[in-house]
Amino acid sequence: MATYIADQVSIDPRAEIDDEVEIGPFCVVGPHVRIGRGTRLENGVTLMGHTTIGEYNHIYPGVVIGGEPQDISYRGTDTKVIVGSHNLIREGVTINRASEKEDGITSVGDHNFFMAGCHVAHDCRLGSHIIIANATLLGGHVHIHDHASLSGGVAVHHYSTIGGFSFVAGLSCVRHDVPPFMLVEGYPARPRCVNVVALKRNNFTAEVINCLAEAHRLLYRAKVGLDHAREILRANGKCVPEVNHLLSFIEGQQEGRHGRGREARRAA
Repeated sequence: MATYIADQVSIDPRAEIDDEVEIGPFCVVGPHVRIGRGTRLENGVTLMGHTTIGEYNHIYPGVVIGGEPQDISYRGTDTKVIVGSHNLIREGVTINRASEKEDGITSVGDHNFFMAGCHVAHDCRLGSHIIIANATLLGGHVHIHDHASLSGGVAVHHYSTIGGFSFVAGLSCVRHDVPPFMLVEGYPARPRCVNVVALKRNNFTAEVINCLAEAHRLLYRAKVGLDHAREILRANGKCVPEVNHLLSFIEGQQEGRHGRGREARRAA
């Protein structure tokens, strides 16, 4: 496939555009933007700031990537947005470049699906194979691990971490870290059960799912406490690697403030 660039576009001559890129009408591409092979921009896409877009992404109308962070402390340094490959970014999504409070990068991995109207704020770090449904808002410095899914209209508090293979139900308010493998829901969102659907779809064994369900029961229903739960799970032979990962995540969460493990770093 040859490179295609519509006539009604504004592309700075300093921008780097690889082969097989398609850029539709009324797009704006700034001087410090790099677009990887096979990426397709529909009409009206704006790429600004120091933004790198990987290969074979499909970006829909009204998307703005690389805008300044919505942070009153930002002083205009050349922070970045780095987007991986094979992402689907639907209408009206905004991804802001980083502030100056961490390493200066907002990053998105590969094979993610952002539905219309999502917002990814400054300094967010998103992994791969993530689904974020319509109108979901990520505050600054949010981390989302691989294979997490967020339903529509979710609001995520800044510095929150969302664990892998978790699911956040629609219209939830995420004020605390979301443990991996869990389904959370509510205002504020709380773990309700194991995210069985995602685990089965990703070929987790019945034994692993059973062990995670027992960990959920002890931690969130019996509320025996982290150390006691670990002892019971170990005694019953249920400390499989996935359970150990869950327990380590919760331990880190408890070391932070307000139910967010990364708040410890913020305080430092």
